[in-house]
Order: sequence, then structure tokens, then C-alpha cells
Amino acid sequence: MPYSVTLPSGSKKAALVESTQADGKTFEQLRQECLQKGKLFEDPDFPAVDDSLFYSQRVPVNFEWKRPGEICKDPKFITGGATRTDICQGQLGDCWLLAAIASLTLHEDTLKRVVPHDQGFDRGYAGIFHFKFWQHNKWLDVVVDDRLPCVRNNLVFVHSADQTEFWSALLEKAYAKLNGSYESLKGGSTMEAMEDFTGGVGEMYETKNPPSNLFLILKKAVERGSMLGCSIDITSSAESEAQTTTGLVKGHAYSITGVEEVNYRGAKVQLIRVRNPWGQVEWNGPWSDNSREWNTIDSSEKTRLLHNSLDDGEFWMEFGDFKANYDKIEICNLTADSLSDDVRKKWEVNLFEGNWIRGSTAGGCRNYIDTFWTNPQFKLRLDHPDDGDKLCSVIVALMQKNRRRLRKEGLDLETIGFAIYEAPDDQDHQGKDFFRYNASKARSRTYVNMREVSERFRMPPGNYLLVPTTFQPHHEADFLIRIFSENKAGAMYVHTNTHQCYIRQIDKAISARELQHVLNNVLRRRKEVKFDGLTLNTCHSIINLMDVDNTGMLEFEEFKVFWDKLKKWIMLFLSYDTDRSGRMSSYELRSALNAAGMQLNNKLLQLLGLRFADENFDIDFDDYLTCIVRLENMFRVFKALDTQKKGVISLNMMQVKLIFY
Repeated sequence: MPYSVTLPSGSKKAALVESTQADGKTFEQLRQECLQKGKLFEDPDFPAVDDSLFYSQRVPVNFEWKRPGEICKDPKFITGGATRTDICQGQLGDCWLLAAIASLTLHEDTLKRVVPHDQGFDRGYAGIFHFKFWQHNKWLDVVVDDRLPCVRNNLVFVHSADQTEFWSALLEKAYAKLNGSYESLKGGSTMEAMEDFTGGVGEMYETKNPPSNLFLILKKAVERGSMLGCSIDITSSAESEAQTTTGLVKGHAYSITGVEEVNYRGAKVQLIRVRNPWGQVEWNGPWSDNSREWNTIDSSEKTRLLHNSLDDGEFWMEFGDFKANYDKIEICNLTADSLSDDVRKKWEVNLFEGNWIRGSTAGGCRNYIDTFWTNPQFKLRLDHPDDGDKLCSVIVALMQKNRRRLRKEGLDLETIGFAIYEAPDDQDHQGKDFFRYNASKARSRTYVNMREVSERFRMPPGNYLLVPTTFQPHHEADFLIRIFSENKAGAMYVHTNTHQCYIRQIDKAISARELQHVLNNVLRRRKEVKFDGLTLNTCHSIINLMDVDNTGMLEFEEFKVFWDKLKKWIMLFLSYDTDRSGRMSSYELRSALNAAGMQLNNKLLQLLGLRFADENFDIDFDDYLTCIVRLENMFRVFKALDTQKKGVISLNMMQVKLIFY
């Protein structure tokens, strides 16, 4: 069941930090225990063994796990501040992570959160360190010991140019622990790590095909304290970090640090400030540090924007030149809890967590119209346009959870995306016909196998329906969906049961006849199924199935459990009613039962067809429900007969007659 969290501006709800240790102990508790015992910490949750390094291959060389004090005489956690020169790649394909760490060093407040400075190799050293990462709306405090993989006394993975400094190597180890192993860090997106460092949401823009309001997007992102980067594409590895005649470097990650407009010769000129992390090598074209353009603007403006003209790696460009020279822009928009208090404006955030479950809510994309409608649905209400505008800016970010950690189990990223529809006024979960006859108003640009898919939209005020999906149906995954808006927006999960009122009405135990009355009233309202009414015998079967206290009645808690089962059975029926006739063919029944986790042999399936199908081999919903309830009873009664636990039941004719006739 998806649930939601709404984070108002300034909220610190997601800023609470949780310990990740299996024993629940905090960093400080563990450190004090080690100091009292006079022992260095050894992490039982991420031990110094081969499985912490690789899960799909043998360790290629003989690694030794060494503490920094065994590698050098006077180790330091951070020397002279954390900078990009502290980050040198080792023998692991995690350059995406290193680029994000380099960007992190440019944001001092964010860096101090991720890399707490209350630790080191001096007083209080106990061989234990901790780092804070954002994961699925939670800040996690990840504890590690300081044993690092080495070969011939040299660090194998991330290391600092200063061989006595170890914060970057320990940060990488903590991130490897968070994701299950070092190998799990192979391959990824810089934005993925930036989000885990900030709790933000990423966007990417192509400067050669930008939205018309790209400059405004960047300006607002800077005002909010977002992390921004840009780069120039390369066509071959030979171009990597090649310098152009204008002083720019190809295949290199730059930071965007400012966006401004100035009056220049009677007209407004858009400027953007870019920083080369090298701290040198700058743009030498118009609006560069010593260009003549600065001599024609107001002196106070020049002083405000151009504090000095040193070769410090930071420079201004006219926005048109910027778009012509750079190819990609990455923005990590920060949530309210990620920002310092002095930032003027913050995002409003609505958050939902849910899952795609095979046979229930894993309906696939719109190509699969017969099952698409079964995906989770979320209603979004936009009441307040952007300041000074008639439209509402919204960022929708769909993230699949824990897939990097699940790699060792043979699972990888699913291909995901979403669609947005104009919503009807009712609060119902929309059925197949709604999506058959209504086109989406917005959607993700593509379905892609990335951890997160995000898009920015500008939409008129109104009610909208958001449907997140995997590309193919029946693919299972957990997801997080975040909706960022400039002004407060309402959002809710749309429940699939539109008759919750009947549950509220049942406040005492009910008989089979009372159950028959309730269910017939509910199911006759569903226009998408052919339903003649449940028999009293079927309702007795339901009570037999759910009556755990043997009262012969259905208690309120028992009814709630049954109601959840009924919702799943209804969705299964509609998923396999491919021609929308309101009936299921006997051929489709087998697939539906398999999806419900019921494996039957051919003889029993033949008997089901003879018992419940009509002369056209079709099964009405009431017969389908009777069938599935009695099968549930059968599996319960004869579970003890399945001695080999294979999940396949084979019954003799007498047993079948006792159950189905």
C-alpha cells in the first residue's frame, strides 16, 4: 500500500538521521564502547572479507585490509579542507561517484552534513568513522571501520593525492556498505550520488534543445541553493579534457555558481557564472575576467559581480555563448531539509512510497492497455500558479528503490517512466476505459533503466492523475515518487476500493447472509464485470476461509483481511479479461490463478472449466469468485498433503467433489 508524506516549506521531517547498524547502536555509542574496552572497531555488518569487495567474481589480486595507521605514520582525516584534489580514482569504475564527491566539496554546508567533522585520528580515535547519506526520504548514518583494501601498502580504490589523508577513501567505503559491496558501485550517474548527498532531485537539460525558460530555471535553482553542473560532450576518448581555443575543457565537469542579468548598452544581457574545479583555465571570450564588456556597465554592478580578475577558475559568460559551447546541464534541486536557513525560497514537496506487484499493481506502460490501469495512481491538485505567472511549475521524480543493493541477487534497474492525465472530479481509481479514451497531458520523455526519472512541467491549475509504471507488466519493484512544486500542491494516493464505506459500516460480526448482502451491493456497482450475485454457499465458503476463531461469523478484523484479498482478486480478473466483456475465458483462468500463486495440474484445471464455465467457455465474475474462494479453502485444507512443499496440489476425484460440488 503506498503511503504519502507532505513536506511543507522549511520542514525538517526528513532531516532526522537513522542508524543503519544491525544492532541499532549509534556511532557515538559504538565509539565509546571501543574506547572503554581499548579496542579498535571492527564492523560486523561490513566485515573485511572478499564478499564486501565483489559478489560476482573472485577477488583478482591478494588484497590486504589495513588501517590508515598501518599505511602511513601520521594519518589525517582531512588536511587543509576537503578539495577536489583529495579525490583520485582507483581500480573501480565509480567515476560517477567521484564526480559527485568533487561537486560536494564546493558546497561547504552540504559537505559537513555528509562528512561529519567530529571524527579523526587524534583524540577519541577508535577505528570507527561515520557518514550521512539520503535514502528514500531518510537520512542514514552509515558507520564503518577504517580497514581499507590495499595492495602492497597502497589503497586500491579512491584515495587522496595527499597519501596521509583518508576522508575520501572512508566515504567511498561507507557508500559501498550502503549499497552492499564495492562492486555494486560500478557504473552509475553522477546525479544519483548527488541526490544521495543532498536529498535533492535531479534534472538534466541539453543546451542545444533547451526549454524556452531555461535561464529562469537556472536562476531559480541558484536562488534555492541547488547544485548545478555542466559539461561539453566528447566524440572520442582522445578529446577527454582537451582544451579549446576559448579556454574551455571538453569532457570535464564544471559547476554553475551564478546567474544574473545586467544592463549593457541599453539592453538586458543574461550572464552565467561557471567554475572550473581545477581552480584555473578559464573562458577567454566575451565577459571573461578582463574583457572590454565590463568597462561599459555600471561600476557598482561590475564590483558586485566581478570581485577580482584572478585566474581562479571562475568566470562569466553571456548565456548565448554558454549554450553554444556547453552541451549538458545537470541540476540537483534541494529539498527543504537540505538547504541552509538563509535561502530565500524553498520547494514544496509531496512524497509517496509504493510498489509494483506482479498480478496486482505491476500493470506496465500504456502499450499494455489491459493492465496499465492497475498501476498505482496518485491525484495531484495544482491551485496556485507560480509567482507572476498563470502556470504551475512541477517536477515529478520517480525513483526505484534499492536496485543497486539487489544486484547481488540477480536483479538490476527496471525500465521506468510515468504519465500524467487530467483527472475527473471523483476520487476513484480509474479503470481501463478511462485510459483507453483519454490521452495523457504530460509524461516522462522516455522509459529508461535509470534509478530515477524526473521531468519538469508547466501546467495550468487543475486536478491531475499521475501513473508511475515499469515498461513491461508483471515486473516487480518498490518505488518512491516525489512531486516538487513552487507553491503548495495537494496530492493523494487513489485507493482501488471505492466502497470503503462498507468496511466502516461493519462494526460487529456478520453472518453469511449479511455478508452476501454487503458483497452483492458492492459488486453490482462495478460496471466492468458481469455479476449476477453471490450464492449463500459462496458466502459460507468465504467465512470458512476467514473465520480463524471458529465462530461461524466474520469479525471486523477478519473482514478487513478478506477485503484486501477481494481487491486483489478483482484486479486479477480485470487484468485477464482482455476483451473487456466482463467475463474471463476458461483459458485465461489458468494464467490468473498462476498470478494469484495457485499452481494446479491439468486434471484439476479441466474440472474447474467443467464446473464454472458456460457453454462458450466463459466464466462470470461471481463464478470466478466462488472458484477462487474454494481454491483458497482447498489450499488451506490440503496444505499438509503437500509434503514436498512444491506448491502443486494433486487431488483424487472424491476430494474434488467434496470441495466443488
